[in-house]
Amino acid sequence: MAKSIALLFSGQGAQQVGMGKDLSQQFAVAANRFAAADTALGYSISQIAFDGPIEELTKTSCCQVALYVHGIAVLEILREQLGNFQVVAAAGLSLGEFTAHAAAGTFDFLTGLRLVANRGRYMEQACDTTSGTMAAFIGGDESNVRRIAQEADVDLANVNSPGQIVLSGAVENVRQAIELAKQYGIRRAVPLNVAGAFHSRLMRSAEEKLRSDLATVSVSKPGIKVVANVTAEAVSEESDILESLAKQVTGTVRWTEGVEYMIDQLGCDLFLELGPGQVLAGLVGRIRKGTEIVSIGDCSTLEAAIAKLRGAI
Repeated sequence: MAKSIALLFSGQGAQQVGMGKDLSQQFAVAANRFAAADTALGYSISQIAFDGPIEELTKTSCCQVALYVHGIAVLEILREQLGNFQVVAAAGLSLGEFTAHAAAGTFDFLTGLRLVANRGRYMEQACDTTSGTMAAFIGGDESNVRRIAQEADVDLANVNSPGQIVLSGAVENVRQAIELAKQYGIRRAVPLNVAGAFHSRLMRSAEEKLRSDLATVSVSKPGIKVVANVTAEAVSEESDILESLAKQVTGTVRWTEGVEYMIDQLGCDLFLELGPGQVLAGLVGRIRKGTEIVSIGDCSTLEAAIAKLRGAI
């Protein structure tokens, strides 16, 4: 019996030096995607992704672009190897939501690339002009983490999985939130090594600039269901798509609810993580134990995935 497939695309933090290099050496469609991105951007994102250094790749303005191109390249290889297999839904963690829309045909590759490049640049600028950071709260009740956020005056950035929530805000406020953790029964509160306070009010300038860019973009009705971070539901109308893409820069990434929605409401029973590593697979496994998920990021994982998928589509 055919599986109901959902595509998941990586967010900032998943980047790795070497991402896409072996795929581009072996598959022309991947090489062509990276080459097209290099031409459109006016610099070599392929060189940064393939060879680093990691300090350059980790920059917000670089890693978001690299992950977007990599995700689309992996999908195109799968399409080439397996044919136009049916997909029910797509979602992406933060930046990955743009990749999901490109995969769904909401906008073309180069339009998405321009939006992502600008988004990364705007967020990097916001980081440079504010003093913000983030912290992960592990092993606690969501309602208690929300209370900590309110008391410390920080924002709920990510609800990644049960017992893993990220808070974001001014450095001093996040420090206060970490100090409150034990008082509220949180097992661990871990400062994150990030450039700034993503998905918080400190990114408001980035949201405003991106919103202006989005207003100039023509979008189509997605060919599959695309689940938005800020609503944890599928968006299909142009106004809803543009609003969700703008709002998620400062809004909460409701990843747990989004995955549950794809399983319970859309009937998805096989997830394909298209990106480096297995970050999303780990989250999905904690959200709903036993969920089938295949991670594809390089030639070795691609080969195993294709063998598995031939019997599932």
